[in-house]
Amino acid sequence: MMISLPITSLTALFAGLLILLLTVRVVQLRRRGGVVHGDNNDRALMKAIRGHANAVEQMPIALILMGLSELQGANTAWLAAVAAVIVTGRSLHGAYFAFHGLHWRLRTTGMWMTLAAQLGLLVSLALVLLA
Repeated sequence: MMISLPITSLTALFAGLLILLLTVRVVQLRRRGGVVHGDNNDRALMKAIRGHANAVEQMPIALILMGLSELQGANTAWLAAVAAVIVTGRSLHGAYFAFHGLHWRLRTTGMWMTLAAQLGLLVSLALVLLA
């Protein structure tokens, strides 16, 4: 029997693309500054490294919660909405960190969207498990 997780799969696709783009940005900044390890006290590189790391820290738990919720039969419209929120939030957050000079509100908006989506996924999973 094949298990289908279309919402989680599409979200993972976007998450993977975002992480790839953030990785490429770190590589670009490292090459530009000739930095092999660390950040060489380069503020733009330091931000890009943290933005990449933050995405790598946040996306896996969201995808795990989403996949478990989807497997347990959570409401697909709700999961799709939460997926859109987390992808948008992570994109805003990542853009702030990847491109020096962007407004700090991208970071905070992305952070709050990420937290809201994770809370939504926790509630979703709890509701299907308690039903």
